Amino acid sequence: MFKRSEGGMQNSHADTIIATGVRVEGDFQSKGDVVIDGEVMGTVHTDASLRVGESARIQADVSAASAVVAGEVAGNIRVTDRLDLLESSRVHGDIEAQMLSVAPGAVVNGRISMGVVEAAATEE
Repeated sequence: MFKRSEGGMQNSHADTIIATGVRVEGDFQSKGDVVIDGEVMGTVHTDASLRVGESARIQADVSAASAVVAGEVAGNIRVTDRLDLLESSRVHGDIEAQMLSVAPGAVVNGRISMGVVEAAATEE
């Protein structure tokens, strides 16, 4: 879904984009790929991939199949597959992931659990 470019990460396609300057409050759920470059307060869940851009500010518990974080997340992160924390990422909360990659410079304040993570149940 995401390709690494000279300037970092870029989305090759995303079903939902929350752009810089956009603020979302409440429970956000998606079945497709999500890119967040703006602000989100509440909860974020996607059954697919999540990309948190450098300009993103999230105050929410986050769950996804896989995720790449370059911005700030104040809340717990639960990823059923791979979580990549890039050098500009700041996470203030607990992390649960099957696989975790932390780049030098990334900040994590919280507990980290690795291994098999079950997908979170969502309300239909």
